[in-house]
Amino acid sequence: MSASELLESSIMIHISQDKLTAMLQFDAAADNLECTPAQLMEIIARKGVLFGIQTDVIEKIAKQPKLYMTSQATIAKGEPAQNGKDGYIQFTYDMSDTRSRPAELEDGSVDFKEITQLKNVKKGQLIAEKIPPVPGTPGTLVTGEKVQSKNGKEAFFKQGKNVVLSPDKMGLYAAIDGLITLTDKNKINVFPIYEIKGDVDYKVGNIDFVGTVIVRGNVLTGFRIRAAGDIRIIGGVEGAELEADGSVEITGGILASNKGHVRAGKNVKSSFIQDGNVTAAGDVIVSQSIMHSHVRAGQSVLCAGAKGLIVGGVVQAGNNVVARTYGNTMSTVTTIEVGVRPELREEFLELRKHLKETSDGLDKTEKALNLLDQLAAAGQLTPDKLALRIKLTATKRQAVDEIAQTRERILEIERSLEDTELSKVEVMNTIYGGSKIVIGRYTRFVKDPATRVTFRYSEGDIAMLPNT
Repeated sequence: MSASELLESSIMIHISQDKLTAMLQFDAAADNLECTPAQLMEIIARKGVLFGIQTDVIEKIAKQPKLYMTSQATIAKGEPAQNGKDGYIQFTYDMSDTRSRPAELEDGSVDFKEITQLKNVKKGQLIAEKIPPVPGTPGTLVTGEKVQSKNGKEAFFKQGKNVVLSPDKMGLYAAIDGLITLTDKNKINVFPIYEIKGDVDYKVGNIDFVGTVIVRGNVLTGFRIRAAGDIRIIGGVEGAELEADGSVEITGGILASNKGHVRAGKNVKSSFIQDGNVTAAGDVIVSQSIMHSHVRAGQSVLCAGAKGLIVGGVVQAGNNVVARTYGNTMSTVTTIEVGVRPELREEFLELRKHLKETSDGLDKTEKALNLLDQLAAAGQLTPDKLALRIKLTATKRQAVDEIAQTRERILEIERSLEDTELSKVEVMNTIYGGSKIVIGRYTRFVKDPATRVTFRYSEGDIAMLPNT
């Protein structure tokens, strides 16, 4: 065996599983080895290590090979692929909290006269900029193979009302003076503001406004406010009707006497709800109590303030309910439901009906097209039949696309209806007997009081687990 062959047989190369590191070690049985950096480089290349060679390490090994008979040395390092970063929309305002709120003083009290400044903009003012994605950087393994990376995804403006795109489509500007408001599905709008400096009563009448409504007083029983933006009530709400595409915030609470309703396309925030009917596509946030009311939230119901009481009525949430106390010592029936958004069931039934109607229509269109195709093959297609054929072909294409979108939405809702594993009812303090917990399709009645527990779905039942 030649000296070169002996040297090569004495070298062990270990390539990591991810092929981003290569290690060298000499066979301990080989003694009195001598080698040059060039010889090592040649052998390493023959053993498949072609990229990221650490030449300084190779030189050290060549000078003192005996040092590497009992330990490994890193002789090559690959370059891992770096995935890109997604683009995003950067607002000129912080839009993470779209609800205005009273200012909290140092002693913990609240000054209801000091309200967080509204996100006002002037016509032509920049609202948001599109930050482009960062492309990924491909990697290279020590074997010389290339590793592909993922590029970042482009962000898109969800353009609503009274906003315009810049010519390069990288900026969004206000078309009017008003208030930036994110409505359902996070569409970006600029709405003008209508402010009432007092109560909504007979002097004011019902309000139906295209923007945001601010009431610096109370909303009395029997009146209605409809807003395409937000509704902010500095006072209280009696048995009135409040409907907003954005959020509803009520400083003084809801005392509805089982009349009227409050509905929001995003969130509802109130100090308390008593004998009320409240629906929000997002969260319902209550600082004090929810009593004998019907509350529905597409996401969560949070009643975790100092009092944090839910007693009587029905509280429903698509995701979670969190409160300090549920029910009372008198075992007042209190129902808490999570894991299913009620409106999804209605949409599901409508979609199935629409799918059947569209499929029936497509079937008729295809039969008509088949007849026209036969006429075309026989050379008997008149000009009016040709026009009909073109029209039916477009109708068929539209129906096929519509059916595909409908089926995709149906599958999405089905998954949502069955996905109850992440839903929970959290009890921060006490839950009393008389309470009923519903998670998805499962029900559990609480007979005895329990403290600091969380109800979750587990293996076909609702489990009561201690809070961690």
